[in-house]
Amino acid sequence: MDRYENYYRSVVLAVKAINSTLEPTEVIAAIVEQTVKCMGVRGSTLRLLDRSGKYLKASASYGLSRDYLRKGPVEVEKSGVDRLALQGEVVEIEDVCCDSRFQYPEAAKDEGIVSMLVAPLSTDQRVIGIMRVYTGEKYTFDEAEKEFLNAISDISALAIENARLHQALKTDYEMLSAFENRIFED
Repeated sequence: MDRYENYYRSVVLAVKAINSTLEPTEVIAAIVEQTVKCMGVRGSTLRLLDRSGKYLKASASYGLSRDYLRKGPVEVEKSGVDRLALQGEVVEIEDVCCDSRFQYPEAAKDEGIVSMLVAPLSTDQRVIGIMRVYTGEKYTFDEAEKEFLNAISDISALAIENARLHQALKTDYEMLSAFENRIFED
């Protein structure tokens, strides 16, 4: 199977995962795993901005150890690579241990991570987080790989927003039902 056919099949699987459930954790976990398998990378993470916009919170990962994921908070102010991605750029780092834009070079070295590609999670002209893929060897990502990760990130962002809207509607409906029950029972 050639690389583009593999990318196409991964996009199809990601869309199927999105349509199979409105539970955001299940959707993004499936997307992160499929991205790792499709791109043949060591691991992947998907991080969402917290309410303050200062931190990127881990929402899903695949192929990385718990120790690495617990290395500390990803602060947007201290992570130059994530600041660029949050501005809408796809950012590549060939060697995370030698790039000042990466916040945790020692933790990456301990994990065996060398190169990284980061794409924004964009929806409705708003960036809600980032998606990263990691390799265990020094690697230069080509344009097709960058475009693929950007497309998967956009699909992920739409899935997350749809799930959030569904959850908000569900909560509103439950509150309205509870209010109506109180009024008509009194």
